[in-house]
Amino acid sequence: MKKVAISIGDLNGIGLEIALKSHEKIKKYVKPIYCINREMLLQGANLLKIKIPNDFEIEEVEGNFEINPGKIDAKSGEYSFKSFKKAIKLAKENKVDAITTLPIHKEAWNKAGIKYKGHTEVLRDIFKKDAIMMLGCSKMYVALFTEHIPLKEVANKVKKEKLIKFFIDFYNSTNFKKIGVLGLNPHAGDGGVLGDEEIKEIIPAINEANKILKKEIFYGPLVPDTAFNKKEGIFIAMYHDQGLAPLKALYFDESINVSLNLPILRTSVDHGTAFDIAYKGIAKNKSYINAIKYIKNWFISIKNFSFLI
Repeated sequence: MKKVAISIGDLNGIGLEIALKSHEKIKKYVKPIYCINREMLLQGANLLKIKIPNDFEIEEVEGNFEINPGKIDAKSGEYSFKSFKKAIKLAKENKVDAITTLPIHKEAWNKAGIKYKGHTEVLRDIFKKDAIMMLGCSKMYVALFTEHIPLKEVANKVKKEKLIKFFIDFYNSTNFKKIGVLGLNPHAGDGGVLGDEEIKEIIPAINEANKILKKEIFYGPLVPDTAFNKKEGIFIAMYHDQGLAPLKALYFDESINVSLNLPILRTSVDHGTAFDIAYKGIAKNKSYINAIKYIKNWFISIKNFSFLI
């Protein structure tokens, strides 16, 4: 059974509740190792009124603070970062086979003086690789060409050579047979009337990537407001909300986050800290279960993402 390091996320949110409630189920798929110390685990479990399972194996993460449910706090942000760094360390030392991350809060990281905006940026920096963020479920996956940047900066990032590299890396990480590429502008530019990024950058990148691969993998650019009508498929979005708004509207509870193009496998829940329901005992865990099952299936079908979650 594969070992998975569980980064515990922001302890003021729903991550610990999900981990404790899901333990009996996920241990059927993997051997989880939770990156948290005993003191913080006991404090959180007592607040939740949940008994800690006897086989709840932990990897010590230094730090001790008062959990404040639903609050943005620098200490909680710092601890979630330390937990993630511990999970990465275990993976780099081959003590675990993969990582699953529970949700962090970006503002809490900022308050703690952490320069990163999210997990993927940390992985990209540590491994010096162009990590790709892919989100979705068995019915639909969406990869993000740009991620956590202001919308006003997106157009300047949409360049042919960068797109080609992204397309090739994404294909090599997944082996998907057909990948739709969304246009940047409304109506995919409408022949240049509403923007020319499709004509100048996206279409040439699609053609060149297919030429390099010697097969017709990429198609588009697709009109963004109709691309998701069939509620299924593989897509590359030019920016964050373009891809994630429809995905989460359709598959919010079950979609996951996968980091591609890295030497380690990392999956995550595709939701936030849900501070409004923290420690109320009502957090849903379907995304977390799917993130764990994805790892199990990955090792059964390595380099084949066509399996069903």
